[in-house]
Amino acid sequence: MTAKLDYQWHLRKVMADRGMFSTTDLTEPLEEREIKLSSSQVYRLVVERPERLSLKILMALMDILDCRMDDLIEPISVAGAGARPKKAAAGGSSAAPTSEGLGSLRPKRARIIRGDQ
Repeated sequence: MTAKLDYQWHLRKVMADRGMFSTTDLTEPLEEREIKLSSSQVYRLVVERPERLSLKILMALMDILDCRMDDLIEPISVAGAGARPKKAAAGGSSAAPTSEGLGSLRPKRARIIRGDQ
């Protein structure tokens, strides 16, 4: 079984190591490199783990912070992430319901009757 790959984002730690303790400390250096982000975008970039990241922004961060990509992104493997069993509803079984098991839970087909006939 192959391990699921994941990563940890260390931008906040690298900024702190460089004496940058506010997310707004990145705004001006990014603008100098012609990258315009709103204050909320810069905040999310620092505080949250980005799912998608522009290579221009990554290169600008590496230049601003004088660091390598390994300092910002740490690859990790998550063992057994795909082997979690599905949770069952309260009182139910762990097996997924089939169309045969729905019975009375199926809605009745709507019948439209015109009033003028």
